[in-house]
Amino acid sequence: MIEPLTDVVPSFFAMLNQGPLTLTIFLHTVIILPMFWIYKQEKAKLQGK
Repeated sequence: MIEPLTDVVPSFFAMLNQGPLTLTIFLHTVIILPMFWIYKQEKAKLQGK
C-alpha cells in the first residue's frame, strides 16, 4: 500500500496521496472524530437542561 515517495518535494499531501486508504483514514480522522465530539457536547447540554 505504501510506496516510496518519488515526489520532487516530499510533502504532507504527497504522503496522503499514497493510496485511497490513506486519504480515507485521514479524512475520517479530521472530519468524523470532531463530529462525534461536538455531538456528545451538544447532547450533554440538552441533558443538563
